Amino acid sequence: MGSSPAAAAAASAAVVALAVANRVLYKLALVPLKAYPFFLAQLTTFGYVAVYFSILYARYRAGVVTRDMLALPKSRFVAIGLLEALGVASGMSAGAMLPGPAIPILSQSFLVWQLIFSALLLGRTYSARQIIGCLLVTSGVILAVASGANEGQFLSEVQLIWPALMITSSAFQAGASILKEAVFIDGAERLKALFVFLLLPFLSNLRGIKFAELPGYVNGGAECFLNVGESPIDCGGAPFLPLLFIVVNMAFNISLLNLVKMSSALVASLTSTSAVPISIYILSLPLPYIPHGAELSTSFVIGAVVMLMGLILYNLPHSSSKQSKAD
Repeated sequence: MGSSPAAAAAASAAVVALAVANRVLYKLALVPLKAYPFFLAQLTTFGYVAVYFSILYARYRAGVVTRDMLALPKSRFVAIGLLEALGVASGMSAGAMLPGPAIPILSQSFLVWQLIFSALLLGRTYSARQIIGCLLVTSGVILAVASGANEGQFLSEVQLIWPALMITSSAFQAGASILKEAVFIDGAERLKALFVFLLLPFLSNLRGIKFAELPGYVNGGAECFLNVGESPIDCGGAPFLPLLFIVVNMAFNISLLNLVKMSSALVASLTSTSAVPISIYILSLPLPYIPHGAELSTSFVIGAVVMLMGLILYNLPHSSSKQSKAD
């Protein structure tokens, strides 16, 4: 695509480094805001709104974006915003309660949901190799979750609702990605911010927060984020870790788009996949604000290996034009 091998290799290395940093900081950012994951979800979304709206405004002033483009029907964007809001808010709520190494592997269920939704809603067909890869990913996730069934394993003290909620959040995000294949507009980010806010009363019930307590929850989240006032919980690491996560998350998404532009979606997908085992290993180590780390069980490691094999198998090049490309 006109890019030198050295430039593509450098871009791939940047994606791997930022993907690992993004996954690790996702968990670290939730340490000081463990009691306020919805506040972090809203903060992250508004960060994207500010960036995307600035880009959209600049492109509109430059004539790249026209009034006709902005006049497109908004119903699909509403659906995208709703699904992404559910995905972000539920994912962060679950991530605050899960051990670090579990987050990268559970979030890979995104591929399974994406395959199911694209087959049902878009009528896509997949090769036997891709279906086998998807089944391996499913098996790996099940093995990882099952590692908490035995007492003493690092997931044994986690209620089943939190792994289930993380998998469900991947379903919401996969549904949004399918809709994005038909439309792509910056307005979806603004709608996501709105829905994260509107869904706050419903999602907060998962954590036992009553509607009447929401103003105090938002105020407590702001105080904890700013690390001021007399918060009843330890907010050490805020606001540095949450802000660092938001910046790295944006940098990762930009670097991923750049790699797709320089090479292909397949290369970008495989490059991101390579960050999964690295992230799992780093998150199992003692880290700042997570000093005890996590001891990975044998079944969890086997599940991670099976899942990685499935991801690689699914993303291998294919010869048939009828088969869908990996997203």
